[in-house]
Amino acid sequence: MASQASQTSHASPSQVSLPAPPPGRHRGTPGLERFNTAPADAAEATLLACCGSSRWAQRLVAHRPYPDLDALLAAADEASYDLSPADLCEALADESSAGVHPGAPQAAHTAIGAAHAAYESRFGHAFVICLDGYHPEEYLDQVLTGIRARLGHEPDEERAVSAEQLRGLVRSRLAHVVANHPESDVAGASR
Repeated sequence: MASQASQTSHASPSQVSLPAPPPGRHRGTPGLERFNTAPADAAEATLLACCGSSRWAQRLVAHRPYPDLDALLAAADEASYDLSPADLCEALADESSAGVHPGAPQAAHTAIGAAHAAYESRFGHAFVICLDGYHPEEYLDQVLTGIRARLGHEPDEERAVSAEQLRGLVRSRLAHVVANHPESDVAGASR
């Protein structure tokens, strides 16, 4: 599975390098400080790796600086609730379904592959689910159960559910961005 927070994969914000904040300025966490002081294009690239909507990312960049993670998450939620149908389609098109761990049994690969294919055929985008609060060993069951349940949705209902799941993923990705993970030397999030 992709990460605790995510069942979709995406270009990682760890591929985008944000510069170190100016010396002597310490507001919030170092990762948040780097995000707040980064050039707009670098901050936007980091945000686009969290959510593929250009309008959403531009809106968050325009409202920097954020005093703390809660303020950033609140702004992200507000911006995501304001996504137009086209913006949501753009964000969902940027997601991709993640598979199971390479060492999983072939039956698990087959089951998840077939489930993702059925979902993508019905709705035209990757299956998006936020797995915060679940243990990695529960991911496969949660994904398969979620896909089965959501395949019965009408497209408008599923778009609303997908938007809510994407909000959860984005919150997790943003929290990772500001957590200042030293292994990536960037405000980065795992998908």
